[in-house]
Amino acid sequence: MSNSSSSTEFLLLALADTRELQLLHFWLCLAIYLAALLGNSLIITAVACHHRLHTPMYFFLLNLALLDMGCISTTLPKAMANALWDTTAISYTGCAAQVFLFLFFVSAEIYLLTVMAYDRFVAICKPLHYGTLLGSRACASMAAAAWGSGFLNALLHTANIFSLPLCHGNAVEQFFCEIPKILKLSCTISHFREAGALLISLFLAFGCFVFIVVSYVQIFRAVLRMPSEQGRHKAFSTCIPHLAVVSLFVSTGIFAYLKPSSISFPSLDLVLAVLYSVVPPSLNPIIYSMRNQELKDALRKLL
Repeated sequence: MSNSSSSTEFLLLALADTRELQLLHFWLCLAIYLAALLGNSLIITAVACHHRLHTPMYFFLLNLALLDMGCISTTLPKAMANALWDTTAISYTGCAAQVFLFLFFVSAEIYLLTVMAYDRFVAICKPLHYGTLLGSRACASMAAAAWGSGFLNALLHTANIFSLPLCHGNAVEQFFCEIPKILKLSCTISHFREAGALLISLFLAFGCFVFIVVSYVQIFRAVLRMPSEQGRHKAFSTCIPHLAVVSLFVSTGIFAYLKPSSISFPSLDLVLAVLYSVVPPSLNPIIYSMRNQELKDALRKLL
């Protein structure tokens, strides 16, 4: 295959070699997918229907649930279909759509998690200015900026990578279309532009992560000075799950995209991809609902 225009499909990585394991993976992925959809849908419904949850923190949580549903819906359904029908093929258009949507949701989620860290920082460190800094208009603008930045980032990389000529076949060594794996198929002399753009995006993601860590250092310092033990417990129970999700999501994603090819193995790449594309959307509803009494009360009333 000399270039991308001559390709009509890509071949994804099979989740298993035997038919029995393929069906087992299908049912496992289906259970995870339905659980993620149910959990995030309950959060969206609870926040939308309960007036007490119409605050900036829950507004951003609603947006996070929407992004999580989109992220996991981009990767798992195609993997499940391939496992069920014993195939690995994905069309060229489908692969491009998968790259665009996955980058869109993941990029927007990184920016939104940064906004959520800022929200917690203002709420705990500058509570008297919370209403001023995080009014309804400011919250809507920050959420829109996260979604818009994700869209532009995804559009840039998708247009860039699918304009590259492919010189190394059409087998994508991952269960979904992932940029590093498609870059390995491109001609060596032509992929430096996309590699540079990808490096810039990862640098921005790392910058978001640094901002989040610095915000939480300030938050934990403020929490430790609180005289009320109940107040400290409530602050920690709100912030620690957020930091845990961010650390898993960003660290595994950046490592997957930056690791040298010398330590690239199919099993390692598969585990990393699951950790940053499947686990966070599945765990976010559990973490946020179990550690948040107001959300638990709303869900209990809803059910």
